[in-house]
Amino acid sequence: MPWPGVVNAYRDRLLLQGEAVTLLEGNTPLIPVPRLADWACPGAQLYVKYEGLNPTGSFKDRGMTAAMTQAKHDGAKTVVCASTGNTAASAAAYAARAGMRCVVVVPDGKIAMGKLAGALAYGAQVIQIQGNFDEGLNLVRELSEKTPIALVNSVNPARLQGQKTASFEIFDALGRMPDWHCLPVGNAGNITAYWLGYRELYEEDSSRGVPHILGAQAAGSSPILNLAPVAAPETLATAIRIGVPARWCEALQALRESCGQIWSVSDPEIVEAYRALATLEGVFCEPSSAAGVAGLRKAISMGHLEPEGKVIVCVLTGHGLKDPDTAIMGASLPPAIPAEYQALESVIQPD
Repeated sequence: MPWPGVVNAYRDRLLLQGEAVTLLEGNTPLIPVPRLADWACPGAQLYVKYEGLNPTGSFKDRGMTAAMTQAKHDGAKTVVCASTGNTAASAAAYAARAGMRCVVVVPDGKIAMGKLAGALAYGAQVIQIQGNFDEGLNLVRELSEKTPIALVNSVNPARLQGQKTASFEIFDALGRMPDWHCLPVGNAGNITAYWLGYRELYEEDSSRGVPHILGAQAAGSSPILNLAPVAAPETLATAIRIGVPARWCEALQALRESCGQIWSVSDPEIVEAYRALATLEGVFCEPSSAAGVAGLRKAISMGHLEPEGKVIVCVLTGHGLKDPDTAIMGASLPPAIPAEYQALESVIQPD
């Protein structure tokens, strides 16, 4: 039977109403990455959940299919979101699918071009503000309170319902719970949703246990780790450049209940993990996606996590083409040679 999208696949587990607005998202691969494991967590069975293969290239599609399904059922004609990029593209695509209007608010000059391109291509009205994501979220929340426009940021509970389905997919693919579940943390909707899904599986059968959650924030944007808002967050990992996470309290609850850990990783550590994923395993993700891998490696190197014999899953939240500038950054230009065999042979690097 063809894959029906996450709302239809998990309808009995979701608190939603209405006919699904879907682009057949979900069912993303859980890829074993043994060479990356040797680099990041020797002795562990490491997998990456490659959410960049969702329709608009990020995990946001799981939550957006649910939010848009509920919004359409509720009679909304227009939806709005604040975004660092991925939510904008996803909201625009699913609004187009639903025949609804979409407005997205993004920080001026603080959005990767691959993400902005998506929002524009899907026909959203894109508004840049002279402020950061947190200020944008405050604006769209006020707009949704004063008008009939539906808010589809992760403060919308339907978003969590859609995003928790990735936990079910991981459990089904492994046939068990992972020992550790690692992921980047920005607005904290994803860490909240994964824990919601794992907890529901545990409540159905407590013999399954639950994974420990390991969250990773960028060093220039670590409000949860430091227990203090960041007024001017900075990191090249634009998707997690957030100073006041909307799901802050829920993220702390997930970390506490799972006996988990939260780490801060520098931009160089993120880029190192980002390049390792691509060169060791052929998996191209956006930089922020690699923060979970960087956090895992750091926790092990600091002696806070023993990897031997563990089953570990790292979530890669977005595709690398979301932020092509980082892939090109620091790379040397390809050589231009004459169209002759000897010239080609002379520039081929030996094994």
